[in-house]
Amino acid sequence: MEWLLAHSDEVGIDEPMDQDNSKNQEVEVVSQENDTNPSLPQEMNKPEQSEISDVKQESQNLDTEETKTDNEIGEEISDGCQAKSLQCDECGKKFKSEDEVEFHAVKSGHQSFSESTEEIKPLTEGDKREQLRKLEERIKQRRLERNELEKKSAIEKEKQRRKAGQELTLAKQKMEEEEIKRLAEQKRREKLEEKMARQRVLEEIERDKQARKEKFHTGPPVTAAPSPSSQPVQEVVIPKKEYDSCRLQIRLSNGQTLTNSFGASESLAAVRLYIELNRTDGNLPFSLMTTFPRTVFTEEDMQKPLKALGLVPSAVLTVTKPQ
Repeated sequence: MEWLLAHSDEVGIDEPMDQDNSKNQEVEVVSQENDTNPSLPQEMNKPEQSEISDVKQESQNLDTEETKTDNEIGEEISDGCQAKSLQCDECGKKFKSEDEVEFHAVKSGHQSFSESTEEIKPLTEGDKREQLRKLEERIKQRRLERNELEKKSAIEKEKQRRKAGQELTLAKQKMEEEEIKRLAEQKRREKLEEKMARQRVLEEIERDKQARKEKFHTGPPVTAAPSPSSQPVQEVVIPKKEYDSCRLQIRLSNGQTLTNSFGASESLAAVRLYIELNRTDGNLPFSLMTTFPRTVFTEEDMQKPLKALGLVPSAVLTVTKPQ
């Protein structure tokens, strides 16, 4: 069939057809002569008739073969023009079905597709194994990349958490230091006020003594109205300020501090219980002491109120080893 298509333009192929046509013409002429000359004997016409029938049969066979050849050529041409696969115009990849095309479009974002006459060959066992190996390597590579990304994310989160913890600790320490400074300033101011009041009382007493001394050593008293300075001066008593609460700063053995307010009448045991519930330096036994002046509180002091122990209005306690 391919040979016929390739050599359809050559002269030699058409010659048998011309010879058959000429034979058909001769047969027709002879048959006409036989019809016009009925006087010829029947014995002479029989061989010629057999030859004519053979020629006709051969011409019919040639026509049948030509028809079959044309049909086969038409089928091959139609098969060659029929679409057997779908192709992506952007990456050149071929697909068997529209579902594969839709999946590829969603995955890659490609939008241009066309039909292709090239048939996708079925995969051999070797091709399947090779594709399976590549797929496993790709999955393994993606898993490694995901694990690496998770590790980096975990490290970054840990850094941020530590940084936030350090900032929170620094802010807390700064607030505690400011509170200590404020309490110390308040205590210093109160002591200064008490000292100045005491000084004023002493000066007033000294002036009263001096006035009395002058009165008894200068002669008889004058009948005039006594001056205010000659009147006896009563001692000025400055009432002590009463505090209802006590603010304590507790320094733990690990360097951290606890700050809380207690009632002035609460016992030192309440402070000890608060430390046991909120301490961060372990659960070892401990004692409490003050630095200025240095005083270590015993078990007997635990039942005394904070006011009686001199911890009002504010004080700093230190957690130490049991004494």
